[in-house]
Amino acid sequence: MFSYEERLKAVQLLIKYDMSYSTVMRELGYPTYDSLKSWYKEYLKNNNKVKVITTRKKKFTDAEKITAVNYYLEHGKCTRRTVTILGYPSRPTLDKWVNELTLEKKNDCYLGKPLVKFTKTQKEQAVISLCLRDKTAKEVASDLGVTRSKLYNWKRQFLSKDCEKIMTQKIKDKKVSLSKIETDDLNEEKDSLQNQIKQLQKEISHLQLEKEILTIAADVIKKDKGINLETLSNREKTIIINALRNKTSLKELLKILKIAKSSYSYQNTCLNRCDKYADIRKTLRIISDESLNSYGYRRLHSVLNSNGRTISEKVVRRIMKEENIRVLNIKRKKYSSYKGEISPEVENIINRDFKACLPNQKWLTDITEFSIPAGKVYLSPIIDCFDGLPVSWTIGTSPNAELVNKMLDEAISLLREDEYPIVHSDRGSHYRWPGWINRVETANLTRSMSKKGCSPDNSACEGFFGRIKNEMFYGRSWRGITINEFIGHLDRYLKWYASKRIKLSLKGMSPIDYRKSLGLMA
Repeated sequence: MFSYEERLKAVQLLIKYDMSYSTVMRELGYPTYDSLKSWYKEYLKNNNKVKVITTRKKKFTDAEKITAVNYYLEHGKCTRRTVTILGYPSRPTLDKWVNELTLEKKNDCYLGKPLVKFTKTQKEQAVISLCLRDKTAKEVASDLGVTRSKLYNWKRQFLSKDCEKIMTQKIKDKKVSLSKIETDDLNEEKDSLQNQIKQLQKEISHLQLEKEILTIAADVIKKDKGINLETLSNREKTIIINALRNKTSLKELLKILKIAKSSYSYQNTCLNRCDKYADIRKTLRIISDESLNSYGYRRLHSVLNSNGRTISEKVVRRIMKEENIRVLNIKRKKYSSYKGEISPEVENIINRDFKACLPNQKWLTDITEFSIPAGKVYLSPIIDCFDGLPVSWTIGTSPNAELVNKMLDEAISLLREDEYPIVHSDRGSHYRWPGWINRVETANLTRSMSKKGCSPDNSACEGFFGRIKNEMFYGRSWRGITINEFIGHLDRYLKWYASKRIKLSLKGMSPIDYRKSLGLMA
């Protein structure tokens, strides 16, 4: 929305420049051709005056808003009923009034109750009940609270084909009239069924033991789900056997895991030895957690050396593998702020030279987007080419002019009287609006812009965004996190990035520590 003075100035320049629309738009940086044409018609129609924009009268009074919210709170908090009885407003408008005038927030989404899940043991008992039933399969399923088809699915899952055929045949045979079956046959059938029950119990015991082994493999040695026991190393098998020795005999465990007793004894002896890297393991885990799992083995090795721990990089890599310390690295589509050539182009002064001898010589800026289930969050920082320090940043829910202008004002306030850096950006609309241009010119800064659609021209800033997202955003679940909570998390990370996160190019120091070591900061 342009003010009356801005519209009048544009029309007067249009008349002065002999109706040259392109010259006016190039000089002022606004508006569009259609808007300027419309302003000129209003100027002629209103006797050399442009139309004065009046504010729209409120549709509902404050008293009507309070009445609607009170009725909603006092009559069961039902939006539909309130709108029907009062005859106003719309449902979204009433929800907005409730959020504005009350402390409680109206939630539109609710979590449903989880479905009933049966454990493997319960499923096995259900199959045994089905095989030994005196009732119909439908009645057995009803007693257990499941469907008949689900019950037979469990039966096919746990019983082999041969065993299933035998059990099915026995059930059919029981339906035959007892008068046609001799006593000896009944006894023989009883013995056969009892043997089958013992066989099933052995199979169930075997399955339960395998389940416990897989659980130990997931909890103790940090293996993923679906692990194949045959692919485990002898050391990992020994750890599992030691965890289950008090429940199951050693002979049975050795048979299931397919490991010789001599190999188990050797590995058990090795495990009982003192681990000379026990302290290193704890330290690496702490460093990795503090860095949000963003440090690779080189940075971890550098931190250990700075703490006086002399250790090989290969040992660090091996311990990371054993402790399952991984670096998250996922690529996503980035946010684009390009809206067209709305102001005159600016020369690319930086020209991909992102090195600076002193602080506040070259600044880089851009906007990136973080998409979480609760909504979208936008980050606008200024990066110093001297050491990669984020000089200032703003975080918001909309990529508007206020986001970038507030960031620039904060960065300018930190400059000394003799510092006039180059501000380099892409061709996004935020850096071509009058507010940004006026602030840069007032502070005697120099503008520099990348070529259209050429991200390598601002690659240093793009790399900064990539590090942020790889280290603290990608590979993590943000479900249940509100917008404000995410903004606070991102702000804390940027402060940690500036003050504590080490960079190998800065001799293993953070940007602020590096400046202090050079005497550039107190």
